[in-house]
Parts: sequence; C-alpha cells; structure tokens
Amino acid sequence: MATIELTEATFPETIAAEGTVVVDWWASWCGPCRAFAPTYEAVSEQYPDITFAKIDTEAQQGLAGAAEIQSIPTLMVFRDGILLFRQSGALPAAALDDLVGQVQALDMDEVRAQVAANQSSDTTAD
Repeated sequence: MATIELTEATFPETIAAEGTVVVDWWASWCGPCRAFAPTYEAVSEQYPDITFAKIDTEAQQGLAGAAEIQSIPTLMVFRDGILLFRQSGALPAAALDDLVGQVQALDMDEVRAQVAANQSSDTTAD
C-alpha cells in the first residue's frame, strides 16, 4: 500500500482504527525527511495490510503542535488506537522493518491490560 497523507480531519479516525498505523511527521524543507522518504515508501510496500501515513508539519501546524512534534522526522506507531512507539529521527530500512515486525508481534490484550493498569494507577496517585 502506498502512503497516505493525513490531515487534522483524518488523523483521529485513522489512528483509532483497528490495525497498525505508522505515521511519518515531515516537512519539505527538511533534508533528513527527504532522505528518509524513499526508505519509508519502500517499507510501506512490504506491508499492504498496514497503514503508512505522512503528515506535513508545515501544512498541518495545528496538528503538529497538538502532537507536540518538536523535531522531524518523527515516527509514531499506533496499533488498535494505542500509541506504541514515538521517536524523532530517521530509521534505516532494516530498523523500520524490525520495528513494524515487533509491533505486529505484540499481544494487544496484554498491552491493553498494561494501559488500563497504568491509567488506574495514575488516577489513584492523585
């Protein structure tokens, strides 16, 4: 599957959907972003069942601000609406491929249980 462009209107529903969504935050003026783009596109072609999305931080400044993007490129990986990975900086193809494999191998029932436990401990800490 080719990458898709996300906007403020499409971001929430896309990341909340069932399945894995990999998001590349980028800008056209960013040299590392431009260098990473072919790698990102190539890895996206290997995983037709995963959504690979791009967000232009210049065109979507409000969204980038809400997501607290401070440097680009920034990668985020969501699965079943849960943010599992966030890192600034481009990844080599092998590392991106490995990351996608690790996310796909996760037991999401276990992840949801951990999220619920963390949320309940956060509310009891007040």
